Amino acid sequence: MSARRRSLGLSLIEVVVFIIVLGVGFAGILILYNQTTRASVDPVVRKQAVAIATSLMEEIQLRGFTFCDPDDANVYTATSTAGCATTIEVVGTEGGETRYGPTFYDNVSDYQPFTMLGGIQDITNFTIPGLGAYSASVSVQEIVAGELGADVTTLPDALRITVAVAGPGSVNVSLQGYRLRYAPNTP
Repeated sequence: MSARRRSLGLSLIEVVVFIIVLGVGFAGILILYNQTTRASVDPVVRKQAVAIATSLMEEIQLRGFTFCDPDDANVYTATSTAGCATTIEVVGTEGGETRYGPTFYDNVSDYQPFTMLGGIQDITNFTIPGLGAYSASVSVQEIVAGELGADVTTLPDALRITVAVAGPGSVNVSLQGYRLRYAPNTP
C-alpha cells in the first residue's frame, strides 16, 4: 500500500520544480510588460505630435510655388525665373517675411528654415495652451534628380518638405511631403 500512496501525491522535488518554472514564466511576462510600457508613449502625446506635424505640413503645401515672388509684378505671367520683373523666388525667406506677419510667408520655399521652440504657436504667434512642451522645425529643399522618379528631373520644379515635431517623453514625429510646380503662375 505504500507504493500506491506515493503515486497519488506530488513529491517535494516536483513542487519545487513547478514553483521555479512558474516563477520564471511570471518573471518573463513582467519583463515583457515593463519593456512594452516603457517603449510605448502616451497615445495622446503621439497623436498630438502627428496632428501638429500634419497641420504644419498642410499649411506649407497650400502656399504657392511660383517662379517669381508673389509680390513681383510678373508673377501671373512668368514662365521661368527669367520672366520675373524684380524678385525670383528662391529657397529661403526673403524680404523680412515671417509666418506671423506683418509680412507673411507667401510661398512654400519661405519656410526654409522655420522652427517653433518652446511651444506651438498659431498663425498670430500665440502659444496654444497645452502645447508648450512641443517644438517643431521645417526644412524645405530642392529635390535631387530622380528622387520622384524619372519624370521629375528638373530640380527647381519640386521641393521636399520635412516637418519634424518633438513632444514630451521623447516623442519625435517626422513627416515628409513634396510640392511640385504644377501651376507656377498661381500664388
